[in-house]
Amino acid sequence: MSERHTILDSITSAFVPIHPEGHKFILGCAVAALILFLLAPPLGWLGVIATLACAYFFRDPERVTPQRPGLVVSSADGKVVTIGTIPAAKELALGDALLTRVSVFLSVLDVHVVRAPVAGRVVHSVYIPGKFLNAELDKASEENERRAMVIETAAGEKVGVVFIAGLIARRIVTFATEGASVAAGERIGLIRFGSRVDVYMPVGAEVLAGQTAIGGETVLAELPGASAGQPLA
Repeated sequence: MSERHTILDSITSAFVPIHPEGHKFILGCAVAALILFLLAPPLGWLGVIATLACAYFFRDPERVTPQRPGLVVSSADGKVVTIGTIPAAKELALGDALLTRVSVFLSVLDVHVVRAPVAGRVVHSVYIPGKFLNAELDKASEENERRAMVIETAAGEKVGVVFIAGLIARRIVTFATEGASVAAGERIGLIRFGSRVDVYMPVGAEVLAGQTAIGGETVLAELPGASAGQPLA
């Protein structure tokens, strides 16, 4: 390998990939910055800052996902705000069963790509319009705009994922459609500018989550009946 190629690889690896959903926003900010530089140069720097902030928000780093069957990984980066046993959200269409819910709050500084918590097939997906309350509030899971998705594993376990819009987040984008097969940690959606993701799993799942989570990497729980004592990767 040539020295030139090695330097190029080093420079490239220093930049985190940007999700395609962000390209138009970054381009818009860059064009605005150029116009501001032409009209009022000092204001152009505000456009540069906005462009960099937009690029930072839409960053989409690669993640290494534990692949052992039975593990539930975090769907998003952020802070674990609630862990509890509650009735299944109506939009998941899982009846009145009690499920374990782990909620992760995403600030505007977190990566906003949403990932599949388990491998399986998307058996249900529905969009629910609603309000834009603070996503950290518990009632946001019932009143805010959201997208609910259920993934059925090869073992027949059903795990629900609900993307919840927040005060700033006003747009939920879904990549995985009903009937699609997904891998654990695969990108299944994106929420713009601050939000929350709830993961629902069967009661009996051993919750392992701590205070913070990394989407596609942090193990939230182990499903009932999963093989014990095996390594996480």
